[in-house]
Amino acid sequence: MSARIPPLVAPLVSDEAKRILDLVAKFVEEDCMPADAVLEAQLGFGDDRWEAEPSIVEELKSKARRLGLWNMFLPKGFYAESGGWSNVEYGLMAEWLGRSRSAAEACNCSAPDTGNMEVLAKYGSKAQKEKWLKPLLDGTTRSAFLMTEPGVASSDATNIQLTMRREGDEYVLNGDKWWSSGAGDARCSLYLVVGRSNPEAKDAHRKQSLVLVPADTKGITIQRMLNVYGYDDAPHGHGHLTFTNVRVPVANLVLGEGRGFEILQGRLGPGRIHHAMRSIGACEVALEWMLMRINDASKKPFGKLLREHGVMMEWIARSRIEIDAARLVVLNAAARMDSSGGAKPALSDIAAAKVLAPSTALQVIDRAVQALGAAGVSQDSPLANMWANIRTLRIADGPDEVHLQQLGKAENKRAGERATRRITEQKRKTEELLARFGLRRAEPGTRISRAKM
Repeated sequence: MSARIPPLVAPLVSDEAKRILDLVAKFVEEDCMPADAVLEAQLGFGDDRWEAEPSIVEELKSKARRLGLWNMFLPKGFYAESGGWSNVEYGLMAEWLGRSRSAAEACNCSAPDTGNMEVLAKYGSKAQKEKWLKPLLDGTTRSAFLMTEPGVASSDATNIQLTMRREGDEYVLNGDKWWSSGAGDARCSLYLVVGRSNPEAKDAHRKQSLVLVPADTKGITIQRMLNVYGYDDAPHGHGHLTFTNVRVPVANLVLGEGRGFEILQGRLGPGRIHHAMRSIGACEVALEWMLMRINDASKKPFGKLLREHGVMMEWIARSRIEIDAARLVVLNAAARMDSSGGAKPALSDIAAAKVLAPSTALQVIDRAVQALGAAGVSQDSPLANMWANIRTLRIADGPDEVHLQQLGKAENKRAGERATRRITEQKRKTEELLARFGLRRAEPGTRISRAKM
């Protein structure tokens, strides 16, 4: 099969990337999507789900390796460990991975490992890379990222309260973390933990540091796993963890004290593109289910196929328009990252993509659910689970409201004064031209008279 590439970005995609993209599409369609139900069945029930290591995933991983679909996420030119693809090229691949629950992990491209591997690749020491990055790149272990806390508004990272107190050659960690994605996985051997190491720093963004913590370190307790709209997201899940006098070597500090916020900013840019493009992939699946349902000859409400009811064609059309528009916004952000040398110059574009893609996906999935009726909210379609997962993206990696506030400020700073100057100058020139031609503005109604003669 040949994967569709938007014409606007086609010149940015190499012939080799197009070949790999077609392989990804075929692998997802023919191997991963049929395997999703097998994965769920192999997870089992109850607490057994947190110990499960589904064999179907290992089969898929072996095939992905053979096909060369492994570690595709690391941006070209930025890391020695890169698979060689640009953000645009991998973005197109990530869209296909978003169609299947098992696809991203099968290609060793699933969160939070991708972001954690980028942190280690970009900021880790040689020893840290050897000990932690290599096993992650090999797919022999998993990891979790621990930033969010239950006791503070974690959308503002300066609020982080878990303490990192230095004692000799160790840090002592105390505090709570929750929504620690991946912490429930039996294969998870590493936590990337953000804590407050420099509470006296005058700059609020220099108080946090990031440290690597082996998951089996004494003093760490998993209090519970948190559900998402009733789904446990096993075997990875989202944990509530407590750290009680947890000791880790100073050598496990990443980049340096007080540089945690800097690492966070560097980590989240590419990850937001990945999440957004996977959301677009979910949109396409939802649209396909909607199309299947409206053409189902066995379902004829009021004696007509569903497609013969006018609103359905509007839903299909609006979904197609919205999906294509959102895809271009996300790929524009990816292209800006590629052309400008990283995430920082593209922050506004990334924020726009981060807000638009999940909102679009939720809208399209909701239409598909409505078209399917009761089947749309059951386990007989992937729609309910997709909706629950994507709904978290309006909160994860910063809630929409924070991104919109920052995007609005950035746009006002970029163009606010200039817009005022332009409009003022245009008005001045208009008045000059009117005076030159001896005219005044044409205003409706200025010659109407109701007076009696």
